[in-house]
Amino acid sequence: LDVTEEKFVSDTLAGCTEYKSLLDVVVNAFYAQDGRYCLISERNIYLVICYLATFQLEELGLQHFSRIVKSLDTAKMQKFLRFFFNNLHLNTWIKDEWSHFYDSLYVKENLIDPLLRWQPKVQQLIEQLTNKLNNFTTNVKTSTVTQPKEFNLTVTKPRAIPLPLPMHLPVLEKRRPVPPSIYKPPKEKKQLEAIKEKNLQEANDLLLKANTNRFRCATMKSEKREVCYKILSCLKIPQGVVPFLPQYLDVVWWSVLRQYFEELQIDNIPIKLNTAAILREGALYQRKMEEELKRVENLQQGAGEPSEFLEWQKLMRGKDLEEQLAEIECRRLQGKLSHEEAVLARQNVIQENKKKGDLLREEKAELMHQHAEKRLQEQKEMKELAEQVMEGHKNVKQVKKKLQEYKQQIAQRVNEESGELLRQALEDEEEKAKKRYELIQQIRAIESLPGVRHKFVDLTEIGGHGLFGEMSIVELRERLALLKEAQKAAEEEKRDQIIHEKQAKEQLILEKLDQISQFRAELGRAAALKQEEKKRKSQAGERPVKDERILNLQKKIVEKKMERKKQAGLL
Repeated sequence: LDVTEEKFVSDTLAGCTEYKSLLDVVVNAFYAQDGRYCLISERNIYLVICYLATFQLEELGLQHFSRIVKSLDTAKMQKFLRFFFNNLHLNTWIKDEWSHFYDSLYVKENLIDPLLRWQPKVQQLIEQLTNKLNNFTTNVKTSTVTQPKEFNLTVTKPRAIPLPLPMHLPVLEKRRPVPPSIYKPPKEKKQLEAIKEKNLQEANDLLLKANTNRFRCATMKSEKREVCYKILSCLKIPQGVVPFLPQYLDVVWWSVLRQYFEELQIDNIPIKLNTAAILREGALYQRKMEEELKRVENLQQGAGEPSEFLEWQKLMRGKDLEEQLAEIECRRLQGKLSHEEAVLARQNVIQENKKKGDLLREEKAELMHQHAEKRLQEQKEMKELAEQVMEGHKNVKQVKKKLQEYKQQIAQRVNEESGELLRQALEDEEEKAKKRYELIQQIRAIESLPGVRHKFVDLTEIGGHGLFGEMSIVELRERLALLKEAQKAAEEEKRDQIIHEKQAKEQLILEKLDQISQFRAELGRAAALKQEEKKRKSQAGERPVKDERILNLQKKIVEKKMERKKQAGLL
């Protein structure tokens, strides 16, 4: 380019970048309205023409400007100039949009007014372009059709027809016979059916056992029932107190119960002992033996016999037990008495409620009568109001017509606005689809590049990461094998140690069992002797005399029952 042309191009490029925000307003609006079918790649052309018309038209002159316009596509330039030099567009939205970037006074004096001055001359240029479009005739050049020519090739000699080869029919191999196992059912199926039948039989047995022993926890065996009766007879508990036995068991000392259990010969029942029970019983007998040895040593040294104190203690505990049983019986009778009183109070409340119900029914009848009179008066008022409303409905039809016309106008405006919004949304979707297509093309181009697929690994080499204790895979496998061997040796040693400890523990348990059997035999003999002595000394038991408090409470309960029955008869 010449110096002048180069300066003009650089100035134009600088101006387009400087005023890009103003030019984008016009070009974007052109693409949204008249240039919807124009290419996006031609956007820069419209930006340059808009810049020259706005800022350089006076310097260039109309002649140079029209020469630049005519050098481009006639239809596109005619459409863009007609859109840009429209008086309505310049005075309305273009002026308002440019006022967002510059002062409104500056926009009017320096941008809009020059364009309006040049508008008549530019309109002549637009008419020339339209005439050119109307009178444009396309001269189609007729191109000469190429005619093909044959190649000058040497003619080949005809080949001799080969003789047919002798036919060898293929012989099929002998087929193998079908194995007989195909026609037999598999063994696994029979095994599965046998397992199913076995499981079904076990389930039926369990169900039958569960149904037969459903209330087993509620029933008591004959052996346990005899033992319980023996305990009750030894404790001398009266028959009237038996239903409340759980309350009395909280009061009885466990030492007394254990003494009676020791006196009874219940040691004949076979009991299966585990290791913990054997060691625990052995420790108990060892402790008893040590206490007996200590007592004998104390007696040798001159200590007294505590038998008198134990007998006195037993008597006192018996008295305390009788007192506590009497107190429990008093509490039970007091509870019965309070129950009878509560029943009487409830019957009194029922009578009072009946009286209150009668009064409420009378008040309700009066209120219903008043409500009926009030409803009659309201119905008369509603009739009068309905007559007034019917008169007012006659003038409503005209108001409805006016309201319907107003709604139709609003609906038309809304339809126009919604059409414009849909148009803009479609254009945005088209731009997004183009961007997605370009991005997909780039991703496919990247994926089409060849990559290294095979990587050869040497197991004897080190990774080379610069870490302490770094080793190859072969060395790692060797070390793991050594560790496994060491672990197996440690497990063998531990297994031998466990076996020796188990044998020593079994020997200790056998010794404890021998010791326990000896102690049990001795204790059984002592209990039998003690029981025989007690039978000789036992006398006929006297029935305990009831307490005065209990008798008084029973009398009060009888009186309350009689009063309650009378009250029930009245109700």
